[in-house]
Amino acid sequence: MLFHLFETNFGTCAIGWNDIGLARVQLPESTPAETEARMIAANMTSAPATLPSFAREARDALLAYFSGEAVAMEDLVLDYSLVSPFNALIYRALRGVPRGEIVSYGDLAKEIGQPGAARAVGIVMSKNPWPVVVPCHRVIGANGKLTGFSAYGGVDTKLSLLTLEGTQFGDTPGLFDDPFFSEE
Repeated sequence: MLFHLFETNFGTCAIGWNDIGLARVQLPESTPAETEARMIAANMTSAPATLPSFAREARDALLAYFSGEAVAMEDLVLDYSLVSPFNALIYRALRGVPRGEIVSYGDLAKEIGQPGAARAVGIVMSKNPWPVVVPCHRVIGANGKLTGFSAYGGVDTKLSLLTLEGTQFGDTPGLFDDPFFSEE
């Protein structure tokens, strides 16, 4: 499998691919070297200068996304054979959640016909090999709070991605809303 590093408005990202399609999307780590190290740790090799068309399309879509453009990524080719059938089912369903929208873990579980599988959906989100392309940042807790995000920066990165998309949370409780901290 090959990978390509590229600069975005959010930092150095990477895409990895094989003959079937995208194998991985890497969001920025704290340094470009750490982003590259993540790809190498995933048994990928740095790519030659010329990218296959589907990898170039993915890179260009991510560049546009991180520049704030509304980009359709549903047609980017992913190699679902790299994940379990259950994970693939969830990732495919999640790709249908539009930019600027959010969904709960429980609602996503219901969407795939597994209404009791909210925790399993959360575990699958933490293993998403294609963040942004498979928009795991759009999945929130049942209470409307932003919960875990496994990319560098955690929930702050998740919030940055949602803000970039113009997601409105309305009356959703904030990250640190807790009756214990109430001033009343």
